[in-house]
Amino acid sequence: MSTATTQASDSPVFYEVEEHAHPEGHSTSLGFWIYLMSDCLIFACLFAVYGVLGRNYAAGPGPKDLFDLTLVAVNTTMLLLSSITYGFAMLAMEKDRVSATQFWLVVTGLFGAAFLFIELYEFHHMIAEGATPQRSAFLSSFFTLVGTHGLHVTFGIIWLITLMVQVARHGLITANRRRLMCLSMFWHFLDVIWIGVFTFVYLMGMLR
Repeated sequence: MSTATTQASDSPVFYEVEEHAHPEGHSTSLGFWIYLMSDCLIFACLFAVYGVLGRNYAAGPGPKDLFDLTLVAVNTTMLLLSSITYGFAMLAMEKDRVSATQFWLVVTGLFGAAFLFIELYEFHHMIAEGATPQRSAFLSSFFTLVGTHGLHVTFGIIWLITLMVQVARHGLITANRRRLMCLSMFWHFLDVIWIGVFTFVYLMGMLR
Protein backbone atom coordinates (compact mmCIF):
# COMPACT_ATOMS: atom_id res chain seq x y z
CA MET A 1 0.00 0.00 0.00
CA SER A 2 1.12 3.57 -0.50
CA THR A 3 0.36 7.02 0.93
CA ALA A 4 -3.31 8.00 1.16
CA THR A 5 -4.46 4.34 1.00
CA THR A 6 -6.40 2.84 3.88
CA GLN A 7 -6.52 -0.49 5.65
CA ALA A 8 -9.70 -2.27 6.74
CA SER A 9 -9.91 0.01 9.78
CA ASP A 10 -10.03 3.07 7.46
CA SER A 11 -6.91 4.53 9.13
CA PRO A 12 -4.45 6.25 6.76
CA VAL A 13 -1.18 4.43 5.96
CA PHE A 14 1.91 6.42 5.12
CA TYR A 15 4.35 3.59 4.43
CA GLU A 16 4.73 0.44 2.34
CA VAL A 17 3.23 -2.51 4.16
CA GLU A 18 5.03 -5.11 2.03
CA GLU A 19 8.58 -4.98 0.64
CA HIS A 20 8.56 -4.17 -3.05
CA ALA A 21 10.78 -5.97 -5.55
CA HIS A 22 14.38 -4.84 -6.05
CA PRO A 23 15.31 -5.54 -9.70
CA GLU A 24 19.00 -4.82 -9.07
CA GLY A 25 20.66 -7.66 -10.99
CA HIS A 26 21.64 -5.70 -14.10
CA SER A 27 22.53 -2.52 -12.21
CA THR A 28 24.75 -4.48 -9.80
CA SER A 29 26.63 -6.14 -12.63
CA LEU A 30 27.05 -2.84 -14.47
CA GLY A 31 28.25 -1.08 -11.34
CA PHE A 32 30.75 -3.83 -10.61
CA TRP A 33 32.13 -3.71 -14.15
CA ILE A 34 32.60 0.04 -13.74
CA TYR A 35 34.47 -0.62 -10.50
CA LEU A 36 36.75 -3.15 -12.23
CA MET A 37 37.50 -0.64 -14.97
CA SER A 38 38.48 1.94 -12.34
CA ASP A 39 40.74 -0.67 -10.74
CA CYS A 40 42.30 -1.28 -14.14
CA LEU A 41 43.16 2.42 -14.32
CA ILE A 42 44.77 2.27 -10.87
CA PHE A 43 46.97 -0.68 -11.81
CA ALA A 44 47.75 0.87 -15.20
CA CYS A 45 49.10 3.93 -13.38
CA LEU A 46 51.15 1.76 -11.03
CA PHE A 47 52.60 -0.22 -13.94
CA ALA A 48 53.46 3.06 -15.68
CA VAL A 49 55.19 4.36 -12.55
CA TYR A 50 57.18 1.16 -12.23
CA GLY A 51 58.09 1.35 -15.91
CA VAL A 52 59.55 4.82 -15.36
CA LEU A 53 61.23 4.22 -12.00
CA GLY A 54 62.00 0.52 -12.19
CA ARG A 55 65.65 1.03 -13.20
CA ASN A 56 66.51 3.74 -10.69
CA TYR A 57 68.43 1.69 -8.12
CA ALA A 58 70.28 4.60 -6.42
CA ALA A 59 73.38 2.38 -6.17
CA GLY A 60 71.27 -0.12 -4.26
CA PRO A 61 70.14 -3.70 -4.98
CA GLY A 62 68.36 -4.51 -8.23
CA PRO A 63 66.01 -7.30 -9.32
CA LYS A 64 68.78 -9.87 -9.78
CA ASP A 65 69.96 -9.23 -6.23
CA LEU A 66 66.52 -9.56 -4.64
CA PHE A 67 64.15 -11.72 -6.66
CA ASP A 68 63.86 -15.47 -6.19
CA LEU A 69 62.04 -16.70 -9.29
CA THR A 70 61.46 -20.15 -7.80
CA LEU A 71 59.60 -18.63 -4.86
CA VAL A 72 57.69 -16.27 -7.13
CA ALA A 73 56.74 -19.17 -9.42
CA VAL A 74 55.34 -21.09 -6.44
CA ASN A 75 53.43 -17.98 -5.39
CA THR A 76 52.03 -17.55 -8.90
CA THR A 77 50.95 -21.19 -8.89
CA MET A 78 49.02 -20.65 -5.64
CA LEU A 79 47.04 -17.78 -7.11
CA LEU A 80 46.34 -19.53 -10.42
CA LEU A 81 45.16 -22.65 -8.59
CA SER A 82 42.83 -20.48 -6.51
CA SER A 83 41.28 -19.22 -9.74
CA ILE A 84 40.68 -22.80 -10.89
CA THR A 85 39.11 -23.83 -7.58
CA TYR A 86 36.85 -20.77 -7.66
CA GLY A 87 35.71 -21.96 -11.08
CA PHE A 88 34.83 -25.31 -9.49
CA ALA A 89 32.82 -23.41 -6.87
CA MET A 90 30.87 -21.67 -9.62
CA LEU A 91 30.15 -24.99 -11.31
CA ALA A 92 28.89 -26.40 -8.01
CA MET A 93 26.75 -23.29 -7.53
CA GLU A 94 25.13 -23.80 -10.94
CA LYS A 95 24.19 -27.32 -9.82
CA ASP A 96 22.73 -25.89 -6.59
CA ARG A 97 25.15 -27.89 -4.44
CA VAL A 98 25.70 -25.80 -1.33
CA SER A 99 28.22 -28.05 0.43
CA ALA A 100 30.37 -28.47 -2.68
CA THR A 101 30.28 -24.73 -3.30
CA GLN A 102 31.41 -24.08 0.26
CA PHE A 103 34.19 -26.67 -0.02
CA TRP A 104 35.69 -25.11 -3.13
CA LEU A 105 35.38 -21.65 -1.63
CA VAL A 106 37.38 -22.84 1.38
CA VAL A 107 40.06 -24.30 -0.92
CA THR A 108 40.16 -21.03 -2.84
CA GLY A 109 40.63 -19.09 0.38
CA LEU A 110 43.46 -21.38 1.47
CA PHE A 111 45.30 -20.91 -1.83
CA GLY A 112 44.78 -17.15 -1.53
CA ALA A 113 46.12 -17.19 2.03
CA ALA A 114 49.16 -19.19 0.88
CA PHE A 115 49.79 -16.57 -1.80
CA LEU A 116 49.70 -13.78 0.77
CA PHE A 117 51.95 -15.69 3.18
CA ILE A 118 54.61 -16.19 0.51
CA GLU A 119 54.37 -12.55 -0.56
CA LEU A 120 54.77 -11.34 3.02
CA TYR A 121 57.73 -13.68 3.46
CA GLU A 122 59.33 -12.14 0.36
CA PHE A 123 58.74 -8.62 1.66
CA HIS A 124 60.16 -9.51 5.08
CA HIS A 125 63.24 -11.08 3.52
CA MET A 126 63.87 -8.03 1.32
CA ILE A 127 63.41 -5.56 4.17
CA ALA A 128 65.70 -7.62 6.40
CA GLU A 129 68.42 -7.20 3.77
CA GLY A 130 67.94 -3.44 3.78
CA ALA A 131 65.85 -3.30 0.60
CA THR A 132 63.16 -1.07 2.07
CA PRO A 133 60.71 1.06 0.04
CA GLN A 134 62.65 4.25 0.80
CA ARG A 135 65.97 2.77 -0.39
CA SER A 136 65.42 3.62 -4.06
CA ALA A 137 62.78 4.59 -6.60
CA PHE A 138 62.85 1.01 -7.91
CA LEU A 139 61.95 -0.39 -4.49
CA SER A 140 59.33 2.28 -3.84
CA SER A 141 57.52 1.49 -7.09
CA PHE A 142 57.97 -2.26 -6.55
CA PHE A 143 56.46 -2.32 -3.06
CA THR A 144 53.62 -0.03 -4.16
CA LEU A 145 52.63 -2.13 -7.17
CA VAL A 146 53.02 -5.58 -5.61
CA GLY A 147 51.67 -4.41 -2.24
CA THR A 148 48.55 -2.91 -3.82
CA HIS A 149 47.83 -6.22 -5.52
CA GLY A 150 48.39 -8.07 -2.25
CA LEU A 151 45.98 -5.68 -0.51
CA HIS A 152 43.35 -6.51 -3.13
CA VAL A 153 43.85 -10.23 -2.49
CA THR A 154 43.44 -9.59 1.25
CA PHE A 155 40.13 -7.82 0.73
CA GLY A 156 39.11 -10.60 -1.67
CA ILE A 157 39.66 -13.21 1.06
CA ILE A 158 37.64 -11.14 3.54
CA TRP A 159 34.86 -10.88 0.95
CA LEU A 160 35.10 -14.63 0.34
CA ILE A 161 34.68 -15.42 4.05
CA THR A 162 31.73 -13.04 4.27
CA LEU A 163 29.98 -14.76 1.37
CA MET A 164 30.63 -18.19 2.87
CA VAL A 165 28.81 -17.03 6.01
CA GLN A 166 25.93 -15.71 3.88
CA VAL A 167 25.67 -18.97 1.94
CA ALA A 168 25.73 -20.97 5.17
CA ARG A 169 22.87 -18.88 6.57
CA HIS A 170 20.67 -18.36 3.52
CA GLY A 171 21.82 -20.91 0.95
CA LEU A 172 22.32 -20.23 -2.75
CA ILE A 173 19.60 -17.63 -3.07
CA THR A 174 19.58 -15.26 -6.02
CA ALA A 175 21.35 -12.48 -4.12
CA ASN A 176 24.16 -14.81 -3.00
CA ARG A 177 24.59 -16.16 -6.51
CA ARG A 178 24.95 -12.61 -7.83
CA ARG A 179 27.49 -11.78 -5.12
CA LEU A 180 29.49 -14.92 -5.84
CA MET A 181 29.58 -14.01 -9.52
CA CYS A 182 30.87 -10.52 -8.71
CA LEU A 183 33.59 -11.99 -6.51
CA SER A 184 34.44 -14.41 -9.32
CA MET A 185 35.05 -11.51 -11.69
CA PHE A 186 37.16 -9.75 -9.05
CA TRP A 187 39.22 -12.86 -8.30
CA HIS A 188 39.97 -13.61 -11.95
CA PHE A 189 40.80 -9.94 -12.47
CA LEU A 190 43.46 -10.23 -9.76
CA ASP A 191 44.90 -13.26 -11.55
CA VAL A 192 45.25 -11.29 -14.77
CA ILE A 193 46.92 -8.41 -12.94
CA TRP A 194 49.34 -10.80 -11.24
CA ILE A 195 50.35 -12.35 -14.56
CA GLY A 196 51.27 -8.83 -15.64
CA VAL A 197 53.24 -8.29 -12.43
CA PHE A 198 55.03 -11.62 -12.78
CA THR A 199 55.98 -10.89 -16.38
CA PHE A 200 56.73 -7.16 -16.23
CA VAL A 201 58.31 -6.95 -12.79
CA TYR A 202 59.92 -10.31 -12.07
CA LEU A 203 60.75 -11.92 -15.43
CA MET A 204 61.77 -8.73 -17.24
CA GLY A 205 63.61 -7.59 -14.12
CA MET A 206 65.75 -10.72 -14.10
CA LEU A 207 66.52 -10.30 -17.82
CA ARG A 208 67.92 -6.78 -17.43
